[in-house]
Amino acid sequence: MSSDTPKNPQRVPAGGPPPGSGSPGKGKDPDWASGLRRLYDSVVEEPLPDSFQDLLDQLDTKK
Repeated sequence: MSSDTPKNPQRVPAGGPPPGSGSPGKGKDPDWASGLRRLYDSVVEEPLPDSFQDLLDQLDTKK
């Protein structure tokens, strides 16, 4: 083992909060969370492409 490797590395479970972040659900969302929400909202607000709408219409008529 090399000397630059920490003996007790601090690991965070995937998807878990970073160490010392406090209780989940309390306080303000982190900056990355609000950025993801803005990105999601912008995608949801985009109009449906005509080709995709045509495909959905074709599937609806096959019922």
